[in-house]
Amino acid sequence: MAKERLEQTQQLKLQQRINPQHVALGRVLEMSAPEFEEEVRRELDDNPALEAVDRSTSPEADDFGESAEQLQRADYGSDDEVPFYRAEARNRSADDPRYDAASFAADDEEDMLGTLMERLRSETDLDSRQLLIAEYIIGNLDPNGYLTRPLPAIAGDMGVSEGFMPEDGEMRTVFEAVRGLDPAGIGAVDLRDCLLLQLDRKEADTTVITAREILRHYFDIFSRRHFDRLQNELGISRENLSDALDLIRTLNPKPGAVLGGGRGSDRTRHISPDFVLDYDEVSDRFSLSLAGNVPELAIEESFRADGRPDASSNPEVQRRRREADEYVRRRRDSAAAFIALATMRSNTLMAIGRAIVDIQHRFFVTGDPADIRPMILKDVAERTGLDISAVSRAVSGKYILTPHGMYALKSLFNERHGDDDDVSTPAILKALGELIDGEDKNDPLSDRELTEGLAARGFDIARRTVAKYRERLGHPVARLRKQL
Repeated sequence: MAKERLEQTQQLKLQQRINPQHVALGRVLEMSAPEFEEEVRRELDDNPALEAVDRSTSPEADDFGESAEQLQRADYGSDDEVPFYRAEARNRSADDPRYDAASFAADDEEDMLGTLMERLRSETDLDSRQLLIAEYIIGNLDPNGYLTRPLPAIAGDMGVSEGFMPEDGEMRTVFEAVRGLDPAGIGAVDLRDCLLLQLDRKEADTTVITAREILRHYFDIFSRRHFDRLQNELGISRENLSDALDLIRTLNPKPGAVLGGGRGSDRTRHISPDFVLDYDEVSDRFSLSLAGNVPELAIEESFRADGRPDASSNPEVQRRRREADEYVRRRRDSAAAFIALATMRSNTLMAIGRAIVDIQHRFFVTGDPADIRPMILKDVAERTGLDISAVSRAVSGKYILTPHGMYALKSLFNERHGDDDDVSTPAILKALGELIDGEDKNDPLSDRELTEGLAARGFDIARRTVAKYRERLGHPVARLRKQL
């Protein structure tokens, strides 16, 4: 029979545990100012132990040497002197003359579907069945006004949804009615079709006829800008070709865009700043503050005191008392944790904002993109002592409002092109744009020539990098930039 033994061993394990508070901080760091305001409002509604305290002072600000109160009172003699970019980011009172109530009014402009359907009812004699077909067709137009699906597929949708499937001829009749609406080009199936629809509305003359011929039969040659070959194929003078090309350039490749989506769609594209930066030219000082209307948070008074022991000897009363005390404790702890989280978010964002303003000091003074210094996430992380992932979360989707305009924080980050190079990407982009703008449009500069031109200006970068930056600026290759 084996003899049992009792042994003690020592084992070393490395385990990584995620701190729930760090996870929560990462989540709120990713939120924009409006998103965090909504988060605070939701927490105030859900937790009775949390309350908003009326502020008697201005929002937290960092002025790199002076308090926000001192700067504000010293710089502005009255509220009327406060710059608009500060006032709009802080207070949006209906009594403020700078408050635009119309910008918050209900959308009174129709979208593309409503506009085109109204024009069909007033400008055509389509019956109710045909108008229903038109509604399906217009519903399949993209924001530029192009039809995104074939007519048989749309008819199939109607067969499922409406219980009847229109004939091909009926679909075509309604489709042509839609294509006859203003703006010209609506209902096109591709770019060439869109441009031809617009030319068909013009009075035929030599230039219009030539432009139609180019688009119908030589669109590939035209799109590649082989103008010499195009001239030979058409057998026309260079002057006539130039007139036809100028006419084509006046056409709208996105007719649906002019219909818009009303002010409501503009509001959906509205960008709210997360930081507000003021600059005092006299003292050369910045004042940085967090934008938004996040209230000061505190624990509600009735939840601050600990539960008192109940003198009752009734077990049921004592049980209910313990449950009530436990509820108060949980809510109070949750409120305290959220207040700490909001404070950590504010401190982290301010630390990162100060580091960015310090590194990009010259740019924030001048507003010239060429003055943006090379800066990567690691530079900000080293200055703040934060993890690179925290910096990345904090700057993602954030914007800073300055006297020169609104800027995405991400746009201020760019790589160095050499270990000792202090030239930023915006400076190179600006120089590259100047070279392309100043080139001979009859003989545009190739990427190799652009590389040589940048080298002559002191920017020693590879040709592949030049091609990448050219595409970022929206310029095609030299062959496609050629003009008559």
